[in-house]
Amino acid sequence: MSTLTLGRAKHADGTSRPRRNVDYVRIGLWLALAVTMVIWAMPLIFVMFTSLKSEAAIFSTSSFALPLAAEWENYAEALETGNLLTAGGNSLLIAAIKVPLGLLFSAAAAFGLSRIRFKHSKLLLGAFALGSMVPIQVALGPLFKTILDMGLLNSPIGVILPYIGFGLPIQIFILHGFFSAIPKEIDESVRVDGGGNWRLFWQIILPLSKPALAALFILDFVATWNEYAIALVILQDQAAQTIPLAIQGFQSQFTSSYGPLNAFTVMSILPVLIVYLLFQRYFVEGMFSGAVKG
Repeated sequence: MSTLTLGRAKHADGTSRPRRNVDYVRIGLWLALAVTMVIWAMPLIFVMFTSLKSEAAIFSTSSFALPLAAEWENYAEALETGNLLTAGGNSLLIAAIKVPLGLLFSAAAAFGLSRIRFKHSKLLLGAFALGSMVPIQVALGPLFKTILDMGLLNSPIGVILPYIGFGLPIQIFILHGFFSAIPKEIDESVRVDGGGNWRLFWQIILPLSKPALAALFILDFVATWNEYAIALVILQDQAAQTIPLAIQGFQSQFTSSYGPLNAFTVMSILPVLIVYLLFQRYFVEGMFSGAVKG
């Protein structure tokens, strides 16, 4: 029982009134939310404060102490010496090509599996689901040899192709569930109206699936922006490096410069934050789509 009645309290004039019930479950949920927020925010606060401190202040004050004087020079130094603009441009180019292209392939495959009847479709869906469980690390050796033979080493295409390949299974699996929840009567209406599979896919299913596609777009953009293992193997030239590789290089070259290093980290997450803010409404709708029935 989540509530408890404590009895009756008295007014100043001597009359009694019922006391309010104490909802311990609600209080517990608020406490859990507050603790979760603190745990989540602590690393970000640490990075932000450290990025604005001098080296002396970093070692002489608490990690969560406010910077007495903002050291904006840390950001200028990170921009100048960290190869941030080049790495950011490479990451943005790769994400801008990979994310929409991968989503288009995934949506087309999910549409075929969910709306077109053919033999062994469930077996094929099971194969895609199994593919989502394969870790990237087991394929790095053969992947490097394949990309090297194709002459795509240090090329954006050399990472875009495996990014799309490894991202397809989980996206197909999620979109298949979303497409299957759309009533099949829509298919019959389109076909009676003279439309085919292309019209059903492009003009009906994709617009109805906008929340799910937006949610996958954000998650895939973040995953592509932060991907490290494949980029480390394929992009060995400094001019072709992405943000995670640039952060590693910046850290190894300027290990004691914690201020500029944290300033570099703060600036590297800004594009991800902008994408999230642009699509957050659709992201929330997509994450909760299907949660309410009827």
